[in-house]
Amino acid sequence: MKVLIVEDQVELAKNIEEYLVKEGFQISVAPDFFTATDKLAAYEYDVVIIDLMLPDGNGMDLLYSLRANRKNIGTLILSAKNSIDDKVRGLDAGADDYLGKPFHLLELASRLKAIYRTRKQESSNVIELDRMLIDTDKKEARVADQKLDLTKKEYEMLLFFANNAKRVLTKQNIAEHLWGDFIDQSDSFDFVYQHIKNLRKKIQKATGTDILETVYGVGYKLKTL
Repeated sequence: MKVLIVEDQVELAKNIEEYLVKEGFQISVAPDFFTATDKLAAYEYDVVIIDLMLPDGNGMDLLYSLRANRKNIGTLILSAKNSIDDKVRGLDAGADDYLGKPFHLLELASRLKAIYRTRKQESSNVIELDRMLIDTDKKEARVADQKLDLTKKEYEMLLFFANNAKRVLTKQNIAEHLWGDFIDQSDSFDFVYQHIKNLRKKIQKATGTDILETVYGVGYKLKTL
């Protein structure tokens, strides 16, 4: 599960991130409204944790925007505003859950998992693009009716391309989505090229066609079969 934490309290955001990473979550952090909107425009997330009081905006505005444009994403409000009226207002605005501060990290992780399960049940578990089929329950991919023998990262990369079939993805897009925010510290993204190369070989072996188009100077795009 990939989670974006929108929280301006640095120490709190760090504690949440460290705990959730240990629990197997993939975490990105945005300390303000601007950074959050920037990350949400560039990357895909399963759930967003939203603090209502941000230094440069209101978390409720972020929630309204997500509900208007990204209805498939899960949302959990995390706020010191802990009255019944505040909770009702947040849930009525479209949040999947509302957790008041202070809170236990164990409970936060449990609520995130519940949101993810519910969202997953509501959405289709199969993605079909021309002759490619990805079963997100089985974590399997087929092209031209042949099952691909993919590593975990190759599968996640193909799924990322499938979910962004009309977009050109840069190496940085791919690296951050699959390896998290810390990847910004990397000197290069050559490892992304190697994964692309391996994925291409396996698809070409099954279909005889290269469906990962290189957009020179920009990145990569999924072509149709």
